[in-house]
Amino acid sequence: MSRPMLSTELRAVGATYLTPHMRRITFEGPGLADFVSVAPDQQVKLFFARNGGALAVPAPSADGDVSRWYRDYLALPESERPWMRSYTVRHHLADRRQIVIDFVLHGTESDMGPASRWAAAACTGDVIWMYGPAASRKRAREQAAWRLFVGDETALPAIGAFLEQLVPGERAFVCAEVADAAEEQRWRSAGDVDVRWVHRGGGPPTNDPALLHAVRVTRLPGGEGFAWVAGEASLVRAVRRQLVDERGIDKRAVAFTGYWRRHLSQDDAFTTEDIEDRTAALE
Repeated sequence: MSRPMLSTELRAVGATYLTPHMRRITFEGPGLADFVSVAPDQQVKLFFARNGGALAVPAPSADGDVSRWYRDYLALPESERPWMRSYTVRHHLADRRQIVIDFVLHGTESDMGPASRWAAAACTGDVIWMYGPAASRKRAREQAAWRLFVGDETALPAIGAFLEQLVPGERAFVCAEVADAAEEQRWRSAGDVDVRWVHRGGGPPTNDPALLHAVRVTRLPGGEGFAWVAGEASLVRAVRRQLVDERGIDKRAVAFTGYWRRHLSQDDAFTTEDIEDRTAALE
């Protein structure tokens, strides 16, 4: 039987800007005493009330059936159904019964989505709801000769968490796309880490091939490695194809997930490509 997901209220207890468009918020909640970390890229579902209304979130099923829970969520009247978005847990502070989540503030104040809008204005005491956690992709090689992490700014929280778990002697390479130099982050790691930043010139994510080029020119050591790719879905597909088809990396050694989709929100239906991605990720 799978472990039931944790469902709990979260209350903001602190916030700070890591970069101009990345805000880190610390939460505590009554259920976090039972929070169990599952992976560096663990994700939780966060729920944001519509139009300042009450948060109505279905209780998780005792048998851990996520599909049943999701059907219950969709059955809520649209006017009452809170917005749901997936986020990476950047830190789990078990001794404090807190979690830390980094929010990318997409867009401008006038066109932000509900999660970015909430995070940009969040103050101490503001409340949301959480359901989770789950690993975004569990397929990781513990004894990999090297590790490659690729993504846009939405992948930075997970990449940072992965790097912080490296031990001396472990080798890792990072190719990360951000708007400009102000959005770069600094991570602490005991491993040997080579970071290559790609700048979009301050604009929003595009189909610019600069990140693909950065991955292509990254010289990887010999031996069996592990690649982790996340971010905008079409970009993730392109990077995965390059790693598998051009560089000959075993597809089973490439963990990948589309965190978001250009021109679509998490509320929109899956496309054919989304379904194919999910199938491939389970192979």
